[in-house]
Amino acid sequence: MKKTIVYFAAAAGAGLLPGNAAAQAYPAKVVRIITTAPGSGTELAARIIARGLTASFGQQVIVDNRGIIGVEITAKSPPDGYTILHYTSPVWLLHLMQDVRWDAQRDFSTITLASRTPNIVVVHPSLPVTTVQQLIDLARRQPDEINYAAGTLGASAHLSTELFASMAGIRLVRVSYKGSGPAVNDLLAGQVQLMFPAAGTITGHVKSGRLRALAVTTAEPTPLAPGLPTVAQAGLPGYESVSLSGYFAPAKTPPAIIQRLNQEIARILGDAENKQRMAALGVELLSSTPEGFADMIKTETARMSGVFKRMRQDK
Repeated sequence: MKKTIVYFAAAAGAGLLPGNAAAQAYPAKVVRIITTAPGSGTELAARIIARGLTASFGQQVIVDNRGIIGVEITAKSPPDGYTILHYTSPVWLLHLMQDVRWDAQRDFSTITLASRTPNIVVVHPSLPVTTVQQLIDLARRQPDEINYAAGTLGASAHLSTELFASMAGIRLVRVSYKGSGPAVNDLLAGQVQLMFPAAGTITGHVKSGRLRALAVTTAEPTPLAPGLPTVAQAGLPGYESVSLSGYFAPAKTPPAIIQRLNQEIARILGDAENKQRMAALGVELLSSTPEGFADMIKTETARMSGVFKRMRQDK
């Protein structure tokens, strides 16, 4: 089967605000970063950025955990740099699955990529599998009997699992949540049996033995998930999935604001201490130009359109 690479992402923005007569200093009041539900790697990275921007701007930058509704809130906010978004792939992929009230390329200005995280295939210990191949075999024997936690529709935990099911020719039952935190909680409680979460949200639970890790979703083994084989190596050749996050501002945010936020956020993301801290949680911090992030969104939207088409044909 042809290799399919899935990327996931999210975003934010701010800078120098023009006034009627002259440029007004930015920021002149509190800046809000809207992001996912508490407990995700994306949210943790947003808090690192908020602290760094607060120190740099001399104005408070706060994190607002709104979940998926935050995408629409940001899209409708004034393009003045005071409401920005740090989120993942639902920003530009959710419209491929259901009607939404925003358009990624129309309603947002991209700022920068922020993080890249492998997803990990994890199961509740009550599920009698210890390898990816055993999981596939069990699901083939018991179609529609294994429940998986999806988190937000269109996010990495959802798309990674659906891609896995499509390529493996198995049928799983999706249980949707408003964010990765509630989904992980139900996985820990045994209410669902399977999840493909970002490494940063699950590492501690795997180390404690409360969850069992089977494989990592990257093309090659990664130090962010030491000791785990890839899904491709462990039973599903050609499989690869990577979770990305990043920053958006509302469309028509002045270029000076976009450029300032890009520079400030990239500086914070590049800090060695921040990188080391997030790497310990399975998250790789990175940055990009606004244009590079926009190009990635276009490419991945086109790629995922084909993936969804194949998924529908396989069902």
